Amino acid sequence: MATVLPPPSKRQKVAAAARAREQQDVDTIPEDIGSVRIQFHDHATGQSSGPPISVPVADATVKNLELLLNTLQGNDESQRVPYRFGLILDEKENEAAQAPTDITSDIYRSVLRTGLRSTEDSINLVYTPQAVFRVKAVSRCSASIAGHGEAILATHFSPASSSRMVSGSGDSTARIWDCDTGTPVHTLKGHSSWVLAVSWSPDNSTIATGSMDNSVRLWDADTGKQLGTPLKGHTKWVSSLAWEPYHVQTPGKPRIASASKDATVRIWDATIKRVEHVLSGHKGSVSCVRWGGTGFLYTASHDKTVKVWRVKDATLAHTLSSHAHWVNHLALSTDFVLRTAYHDHTGVIPDSEDSKRAKAKERFDAAVTTGGETAERLVTASDDCTMYLWEPSKSTKPVARLLGHQKQVNHVTFSPDGLYIASVGFDNHVKLWNARDGKFIVTLRGHVAPVYQCSFSPDSRLLVSASKDTTLKVWEVRTGKLFEDLPGHQDEVYAVDWSPDGQKVGSGGKDKAVRIWRH
Repeated sequence: MATVLPPPSKRQKVAAAARAREQQDVDTIPEDIGSVRIQFHDHATGQSSGPPISVPVADATVKNLELLLNTLQGNDESQRVPYRFGLILDEKENEAAQAPTDITSDIYRSVLRTGLRSTEDSINLVYTPQAVFRVKAVSRCSASIAGHGEAILATHFSPASSSRMVSGSGDSTARIWDCDTGTPVHTLKGHSSWVLAVSWSPDNSTIATGSMDNSVRLWDADTGKQLGTPLKGHTKWVSSLAWEPYHVQTPGKPRIASASKDATVRIWDATIKRVEHVLSGHKGSVSCVRWGGTGFLYTASHDKTVKVWRVKDATLAHTLSSHAHWVNHLALSTDFVLRTAYHDHTGVIPDSEDSKRAKAKERFDAAVTTGGETAERLVTASDDCTMYLWEPSKSTKPVARLLGHQKQVNHVTFSPDGLYIASVGFDNHVKLWNARDGKFIVTLRGHVAPVYQCSFSPDSRLLVSASKDTTLKVWEVRTGKLFEDLPGHQDEVYAVDWSPDGQKVGSGGKDKAVRIWRH
């Protein structure tokens, strides 16, 4: 059920022809405007890169600034890094923690014409490296795989490659799919009710499933066999799962946290299948759990609060209470690196356990450091139609309140580079926000029914959303425009995931078929 625009009326055609006949005003940069002094600063460390440089305004485009910065850093053609630039505002101009203003096309349009600076001023720009690789937008359905007997409720790709995906369904099974050939590999049978949550461990060896039968089960990702006995203890269904980040695990002893409708969160030892801690403190169903890389566990609940727990002694560190209704979902700025651990776009896997751990730690440190400070950020989405951005390590007060959705907010996620937040809700809209200060960027309009989930591409340049209107839509983050419309599902699409290597998107919903999309 793709959204088809009606053909233009006669009046619209006549108006378009008249517009085409008129000479268009070309938006050019004035020739005689002179040059500006530009100083580059690293966004992560805050240090300046080289002396201020005089650049002609006519040539000060993002592409040329990128070339200039790479030359300053001594990168040759093969080592070139794409950068994103922002203007540093002083405190008088911007009360909200000095978040830089993005330079979208060139210095003239973004800075000089808007009056933020003149050619007399020295312009301080911060630069952040963008993903070196580029993900191609998925544009076609490469496989529609039947097999599940009921609606598909959750999908999750393997952290190592896009060739394996797991889906959880209302038919009480989870299934592992081969996404290259579009065939089922294993059926994970054992649960006696709906499988509500699936999660692939960061080291790619184990799959966890949480079910309506109150249990969590662990499965070998290669053989599809169940590992040991089910993890029983919850008295109501399991709604969310989170693996312990790879770089903080005790070697050979991974742990997993499960959140449940019984208002508790349990931390399990995945090796001996025993509960280590029960975190009780919420007064309502726990809707979402995330395990942070700095020693904290974050839980969101229907009691309107978000709780931050210290993992080492299983004690409550903070309660974040600003929402006025159920908290549906939460996301961490480090979610992507925690999920993929030592797997990156190169596909090179370190040999030893220690080097794997070191690589996972290095990737986490890079993701968590901004402006020389270490800060894991958290965003929460609620039925009160708002979202809050938090930095629990610094304050229990929110950094920003994100207003704009007209109905309940379903799902929220950070982009892998930690610069954007995407949220989807029952008002049919997808919204993009700046992850540094929570400022609204753009609304992505196109869906004609509630949107259930969204997922960023690993290079943070594209976003895919899944909706009740049976379509997936791929959006370009930079422009906020619809990039690709993907009809194909016969009914509502409940779950969507973009593979960590960027090759494929997997989706599932009420029509019981898993669909794999690729370029």
